[in-house]
This record gives sequence, structure tokens and C-alpha cells, in this order.
Amino acid sequence: MAVTRGLEGVVATTSSISSIIDDTLTYAGYEIDDLAEHASFEEVVYLLWHRTLPNQAQLEELKGQLAANAALPAPVLAYLQSTDLSKAHPMTVLRTAVSMLGVYDENAEARDAESNYLKAVKLQAQISTLTAAYARIRKGLQPVAPNPELGFAANFLYMLNDRVPNEIEIEAFDKALVLHADHELNASTFTARVCVATLSDVYSGVTAAIGALKGPLHGGANENVMKMLLEIGELENVEPYIQNALNNKVKIMGFGHRVYRGGDPRAKHLKEMSRQLCIMNGERKWYDMSVKIEELVTGSKNLPPNVDFYSASVYHCLGIEYDLFTPIFAVSRMSGWLAHILEQYDNNRLIRPRADYTGATHQKYVPIGQR
Repeated sequence: MAVTRGLEGVVATTSSISSIIDDTLTYAGYEIDDLAEHASFEEVVYLLWHRTLPNQAQLEELKGQLAANAALPAPVLAYLQSTDLSKAHPMTVLRTAVSMLGVYDENAEARDAESNYLKAVKLQAQISTLTAAYARIRKGLQPVAPNPELGFAANFLYMLNDRVPNEIEIEAFDKALVLHADHELNASTFTARVCVATLSDVYSGVTAAIGALKGPLHGGANENVMKMLLEIGELENVEPYIQNALNNKVKIMGFGHRVYRGGDPRAKHLKEMSRQLCIMNGERKWYDMSVKIEELVTGSKNLPPNVDFYSASVYHCLGIEYDLFTPIFAVSRMSGWLAHILEQYDNNRLIRPRADYTGATHQKYVPIGQR
């Protein structure tokens, strides 16, 4: 049988959630450029879950549902406060805590559509609170309770930094959430769909997805971009550092993409937000260094930056530590995972591919004394 490594180019399902055609990303038919410039993250969540943009009443209802479900179950908060988090990877903590959320949801095992939708609302709301609480607790700070008067993006930054963010910060983070919300059958989304195709529960599906997102070839890329920027340190160090990496064929994170040939359409939006935030914070060097790296890598290898590259400096200028970049990716991508999970339930078939066996054949059992 024919084998395609990494399932590249293999069509595994039908979906009405998002598409990547001719280097254009759409959510339910809306181009990402249009959404990034005009839509709030809450509108995008509604779009992914319902395939239509909400009217004002529908948007307010979703916002109210998210605000009403943002608080964490007390035992999950107690887990964060009573566990030594100093050595655990943030995605390991997130994976465990999200799985725990299912333990304290009395409807976790219910399979009807209404129950699954309510679980989606809870998970989307609680992953934001969970990530912000973890970020503070590990530094010895008290978690900040969610503020129901703030929008999703503003509320996350408020819970993280214990202050109401300014408009540029809110716009930047909201736009980052929109851009990361869904991306067709990426590795974590496919993992979620495989999991729930067995008719496992929603919490299992998103926990499996978080495990896949943890890998540096998926969600961990922007974390490694910031590590690289910090290691380079100053603009004058960029060229020798990158040239050395290119000469030694060291992978430079944040460039190229499996499904885009002409460039990731999301990158330009984050590039502009990086410029604005770095200037506002008096840290323009991170933007200038990123631009120089882009010039060198794209000029040498014809690899344009992807969504991870400029999101690193955006998050850094929002006061977010680099090892939290992937959990924040999960905060956004939760919306897409849940859309795909609900879609999988609606038209389910167990996902069970085959493998092309390449091992030994015609083996005969030999008694242990004769081996």
C-alpha cells in the first residue's frame, strides 16, 4: 500500500470549520485577514462553533456564558497551590489540570449535544483562568479572580498581571488569539478528533490535544523563538548568530510551514503588533532583531516566517514569560479543538488507519533454551 510520511497531503475527513486553500486561511469561509482586522476573539469562537458570525444578542450571550464559567473548581486551584511547580513544564501542568477539570464536572460523561456544548463553554472559559493562575502561583503570587466586566483577551491579561491592560495590549492579544484559534487538521486538532472518535469525552479530547501541542514542532515553536532572541541579545549579534546557524544547518524556529508555500498569512498581523508593542514598551530591539533575522533566513533559505515567529516578541512585550507561550497557544486553540470535537461527534466514525508493515516475516517460535 502507498505510504505518505506524516500523512502530508492526505485528506482524512470533511469539515466546515476552517480551510487552507492557495495559502489562504479561512474560518467558516471568512478569510483570516478580514477576521484579524475586524473580529473579536469571542466572535471567532462563536463562528467556529456555529459556522456563522453572531448578532449582538448572540455575542452577548456567549460573553455572559464565558464569564459565568470562568472560575476554577476549588480542588483544581488547590492542586496548583499545593504542588511544587518549579520543575514541571507548564504544558505538563496544564495537561494535568485540564484533565482534572473533567473530574469536577458532573456532566463530564454526558454525550448529548447540549451537554457537550456546555462543556465547551466551560473549557474555553476555564483554560484562560487556569493558565493565568498557574503563571502567578508559581511565582509565589496570589491568583487574580476573573473580572466579568472585561472581554476575554483583556480579562486574561488582567488575571495575569493584576492590572487592567491598555488598548494596544488588548488589541494585540485579542488579535493573537484570533490568529491562533484554528488551523484545519493540525497535529493537536487531529489528535483531539482521533480521541473523541472512540466516543471518549470532551475533556479527554482536549487533554490529548494539549499533549500533542506540547511538542516543539507544534506549539513549542514560539517559545524557542524567544529563547533564540534572548540568546542573541542585541541587534549587532544577529548576523553572526544566524549565519553560524545556517552554516551548520541548525534549525531556526519560526520559519516555513508544512501547508503554506508562499508564506503564512497570519505572520504579517503579528509583525505589526510586535512593532507597536516593542516601541510602546521601549524595547524596540526585539522587533528590529526579528526583522533582521527574517531578512537573513528568508533571503538565504526562501523560508518566510510563520505565525510563531513574531508572536514571540508580541507575548514578551505583554509581560509573558516564554515558557507560557505554548499554554497561551492552547488558550486560543481550545476554541478550534472544541469546534472539531463537536463536529466529530455530529458525524462520527472511528478513525482507524492502517500501517504498511516493514518488519520480519515467517518467524517461528524457538524455545527459550535454544535462543
